[in-house]
Amino acid sequence: MNTRRLRLLSANIQAGSSTRGYHDYVARSWSHVLPTGNKRGSLDTIAELAGQHDIVGLQETDPGSLRSGFTNQTHYLAERAGFAYWSHQPNRRMGGVASSANGLLSKLEPHTVEDHALPGRVKGRGVLLASFGESESALTIAIAHLSLGAQSRRSQLAFIAELLSDHPHAVLMGDFNCDPDQPEMQQLYAKTKLQPPLACVLTFPSWRPQRAIDHMLVTPALLVASMQAMPAAQSDHLALSVELDVPEAALR
Repeated sequence: MNTRRLRLLSANIQAGSSTRGYHDYVARSWSHVLPTGNKRGSLDTIAELAGQHDIVGLQETDPGSLRSGFTNQTHYLAERAGFAYWSHQPNRRMGGVASSANGLLSKLEPHTVEDHALPGRVKGRGVLLASFGESESALTIAIAHLSLGAQSRRSQLAFIAELLSDHPHAVLMGDFNCDPDQPEMQQLYAKTKLQPPLACVLTFPSWRPQRAIDHMLVTPALLVASMQAMPAAQSDHLALSVELDVPEAALR
């Protein structure tokens, strides 16, 4: 079977803000709502990393609010890193001052891109779904940022499981806000072909990683050749970079 090796990246970019320790959540909280700090410099650093990959899933990218200087950060990264295709899914809006989105950057042309709102006690979460082929066995990439609460994550993962249940070549990437062996994750493994990661890669907090809460889950028909955590500028999450062998048939 002919395969093609793709490089995938999942990154919570914290809207280009800088967090170098827990104290920054308070001391630099202004940077999360105001267009201050070196956000453009951080985005340029993220673009350099993203450009080394074929498909990138972004979380906490700003779609154009006050804190980003009304810059659509997904579009900016696409242009800066040389991606021909991009899409974003605005989710949470905080009084017109700040906004957050999931984003997709791709050097491959997606056949379809879908936005789905996720359930939860607090609205404003979503999953971005992209298909890279026309057949039922097409490569499907899902990008999500799940809630902090286990009850909301349970309903969100049940929703995602329904979306991906019939996909043999699927990747679910993003900030899950939980370890891969948490009880709410089990329904995902039971109702889809997605598998737990072979090894947990610590991604949070970026300055002293202690938790594996950013994941890239794949189905057995996709072979993970490598997986590593990499700095995403000064975000509080490390990015997750994966080399993946994909059947050529899944891209047609």
